[in-house]
Amino acid sequence: MNDLERMRHSAAHVMARAVVDLIPGALVAIGPPIDDGFYYDFALPRELTPADFPEIERRMRDQIAAHLPFIHETWSVERARAHFDALGERYKVELIDDLVRNESVRDVGIYQHGDFLDLCRGPHVRSTAEIGAIRVLRTAGAYWRGDARREQLTRVYATAWSSEEELEAYLARIEEARRRDHRVLGRQLELYSFHEESPGSAFWLPNGALLRQIIEDFVRAEHRKRGYREVRTPLILDRSLWERSGHWALYKGNMFVTEAEDREYGIKPMNCIGAYLIYGEKLHSFRELPLRLAELTGVLHRNELSGTLAGLFRVRQFVQDDTHIFVSPEGLEEELGRVIDFGLYLLRAFGFASFDIGLSVRDPANTEKFLGTDEQWSNAEAALSRLAASRGLEPKVMFGEAKFYGPSLDIHVRDVLGRPWQCTTIQIDFNAPERFDLEFIGSDGGRHRPVVIHRALIGSYERFIGVLVEHYAGAFPLWLSPLQVIVLPIADRHNEYARSIEAQLAERGIRVQVDDRREKLQARIRDAQLMKVPLMLVLGDREVQEHTVSLRLRSGETEAVVSVSGLLTRIVRAVEDRAITLEVPTGPG
Repeated sequence: MNDLERMRHSAAHVMARAVVDLIPGALVAIGPPIDDGFYYDFALPRELTPADFPEIERRMRDQIAAHLPFIHETWSVERARAHFDALGERYKVELIDDLVRNESVRDVGIYQHGDFLDLCRGPHVRSTAEIGAIRVLRTAGAYWRGDARREQLTRVYATAWSSEEELEAYLARIEEARRRDHRVLGRQLELYSFHEESPGSAFWLPNGALLRQIIEDFVRAEHRKRGYREVRTPLILDRSLWERSGHWALYKGNMFVTEAEDREYGIKPMNCIGAYLIYGEKLHSFRELPLRLAELTGVLHRNELSGTLAGLFRVRQFVQDDTHIFVSPEGLEEELGRVIDFGLYLLRAFGFASFDIGLSVRDPANTEKFLGTDEQWSNAEAALSRLAASRGLEPKVMFGEAKFYGPSLDIHVRDVLGRPWQCTTIQIDFNAPERFDLEFIGSDGGRHRPVVIHRALIGSYERFIGVLVEHYAGAFPLWLSPLQVIVLPIADRHNEYARSIEAQLAERGIRVQVDDRREKLQARIRDAQLMKVPLMLVLGDREVQEHTVSLRLRSGETEAVVSVSGLLTRIVRAVEDRAITLEVPTGPG
C-alpha cells in the first residue's frame, strides 16, 4: 500500500466515525481505499443524502485538525468479538468469525483514533494530521459481501488528496468525466438506449448501429489482411461440452442456462468451445498452422448481477472481436509477436497513444495449481515479456494472477483524461488442447498438441464504443462519425445546389445529409453541433454563384470558403488516413 492509499485508508476510518456520530444507530461494515479515493459501507436507520455531506466533511476536518494518533493493538478474537458484539456491530462480528473459520486466526488487528475503534489490518498514517484535503462524493447501494441475497447497505464514496490543489484538479477531472458520460451522450447522439425489459442489453439506434458497423467493417477487413479466417458458431451448446471445458464447474453462475427436450444447454458466455469443435473436425498438418479462427460477430451472454450493470461498460449481452489461434509450440513466440503488433495497430488507429501493459504469470511458490509443464510456462512467460519490451512496452508483472491454463498479456489504453481501460487480452492456453484432444501432424510425422492463443484486440464492441464515446466526448474523428457532413442551405432557392453537393459527396462514399428544414440557420447549426457532426457546409447566394461552400467545423471556431472539389479531396483523404482532425483549407483553392 503506497502513501496515498495509506492516507485514504485512514480517511475511511475518519469518515466512519463522522457518520456514526452524525447518525445514531449507524453500523459500520468495511471501508477500503480504491482508485482515486475510498468508501465505507454502513447500515443506516435513515437515508443519507447529499445534504448530509457538508456536515460529514466538517466532522472529518475536526478530527484531522485534532491530530489524533492512529493506535494499533492486537486483540484476541474473543476480546474483539465481545467488544463489537456489545456495540451491536454485527458486520464486524461476522468478519471476525470468518477470519477464525477461514484463516484460523487467534488474534486480530484493532486501530483506534480518538474514541473510535475499528477492526483493521492497516496500515495507517501516524495521525489524522497527515490526512490532506477530503471530499464526500456520492452514495450507492451495495450488498453486504457482494451477495445479492444479503441486505443492502449504504456505500459512501469519498476522496482524499495531499493538497487542496490536487483535490480541485481531481474534482475538475470528475466533472469533465461526467460531461463525457457515454450513457448521457448515447441518448443525446441517438446512438443506443437501455430498457428495463432487457437489463444489460443495448438497443442500437440507427446512428449507433451505423457507428458499430463502421468499426466492425474496419476490424474485419484488417483481420482478413492478416490471414484470419472467419467462423460462426451456435449460441447454445449442450451442457456436456461446458462440463468438458470446465466452465460448468467454474463459471456456471455467470451463465444463462436453458432446456429443450430434456437436454440442458448453456448460452455461450465465450466462443472458445465452438472454435475447438471446428478445429477438431479434421486432423491438421503443421503446414496449416498457425490456424486463425476469428468469430467477430458471435453474440455472448453473461449473467452479471443487476447492480453491477453500467451502460456499455458492464452488460449481459455483447460481441467481441474474438479469435482462437492454433499454433505449434515452436511457432508460439512468432505468432504472439504478430498478435501484439495487430493489437497496437488497431488501438492506435482509433486514436489511442498511451498504453499500460499487464503480464499475468503463475505464482512461482505454488506452481502445482497451474496446468502445463514448467518449460511451457517459463518459455511462454519469457516470450510475452520479451515481445512487449521489444516494442517499447514495460509490462507490470502480476505474480499469481495468471489463469490456471496459461499466462496472459493485457493492454490497457489511457483515454484523454488519463483513465485506463482494458482492451486487448492475449491469453495462452495449454489446457484446452488436452481437454478437447486437439492434435496436428508435425514435420516428423508424429501427432502433437497445438497451443491455443485466445485473443480479443479491442475487446467487446459494446465496451469499446463506450470508451470511444467518452474519449472523444462524442465528437468522433471524421472517419468514425455516423454522419460526416451536413449541408445547410440558407434559403429554399439554395436547395437544388445543396442536393447536388450531397450527391457529389455521397458518390465518394461520404456520409452526408441535407438539412433544409424551415428553421433559422443558426438553429440548424446549433442542432448539428449538438449532434457533433464534424463538418457543416453552409450554402447561400455567393456559394451558388461561385460553386463553392462555406465550411464550418462543429467547434464553430473555423470557417472558410472552399471549392467543392478541393474540399472533397481533403475529406476523402482524411477518411482514408483515419485522421483525427481534418486539414482545414484557408482559401477557395
